[in-house]
Amino acid sequence: MRSTRTTVAGVRAVSRSHGPGWTAARVAAALSIVAGVLALATALTGLLWRTGDGGGVVTTVWGERVVLHGQGLYRHDSVFVAGSNLGSDSVTLLLGLPLLVVAVAWSRSGSRRGQLLRVGVLGYLLYYGTGCALGAVAYNELFLLYVALFSASLFAVVTTVASIDPAPLTDLPGRARRWIGGFMIASGGITLGIWLMDPIDALINGTAPATLGTHTTLFTNALDLAVIVPAAGTAGVLILRSRPYGEVIAASLLVLEAMLLPLIVVTTIIQLRLGLSFTPAEIAGPIGGFLVLGVLAVAVLHTLLRHASGVVVGGGGR
Repeated sequence: MRSTRTTVAGVRAVSRSHGPGWTAARVAAALSIVAGVLALATALTGLLWRTGDGGGVVTTVWGERVVLHGQGLYRHDSVFVAGSNLGSDSVTLLLGLPLLVVAVAWSRSGSRRGQLLRVGVLGYLLYYGTGCALGAVAYNELFLLYVALFSASLFAVVTTVASIDPAPLTDLPGRARRWIGGFMIASGGITLGIWLMDPIDALINGTAPATLGTHTTLFTNALDLAVIVPAAGTAGVLILRSRPYGEVIAASLLVLEAMLLPLIVVTTIIQLRLGLSFTPAEIAGPIGGFLVLGVLAVAVLHTLLRHASGVVVGGGGR
């Protein structure tokens, strides 16, 4: 208890020493709002843009024939990918942005819980913006907006993390530490297995990956394998060893993992409405799997926030 009081007092002293200027917390708060506004514009435009003559068939660089969506902002994407993009826009608008408003409001008092939740929501927006800007979406009129969203959410995450004093976060009880750390390592392993299947199958058969569509590379696989999997594993190890920043990295991933269930459900509904057909097993399998992952991610996030306390460096950004 004494060490906790000392740490909080030290944090408040640092906050006062920065004066009324632009501290990391203030910059993070401003960038969070900018990222939210850009994500709102991105999602609304994707959902409301309806012009187009309908889909056509194109031949990819691999010689595969793919049916294009042919309508709206995602007219140059395949029907499958367009459905996925529309699903991401819907979930961002209906869940991601309201959750960001809650997190920003909660964190204004300097609450560590609010800041950790904001890191998580911003991590989701960063994933969303990265996909739009770097290749998950075919080039369209919103390219510069995508780049702005990618940049704003990236630096919002960086400055939010910089505003958090990580030391008290290592005081997790042993059981909670094992639960959170074990889940992060397990989720990283599951993600590794899922995203290795397509490229390994393509290597074995000498064909284009089944999910490639009109794209020239597997962007989502690359992003998850290169960033998400190592980040989840690193967070798990740091938490299990009671090292700083493990919980911060975990928070940046847990909201994304919790959002996967609504993403897969909404995306599947949209893809069915666009005329794609799936077997009952193809529908039930992913939804069931992401249901388990989503419920566990929410439970882990709740445990993490329940044990977080104190204030952030630089105050709440008011």
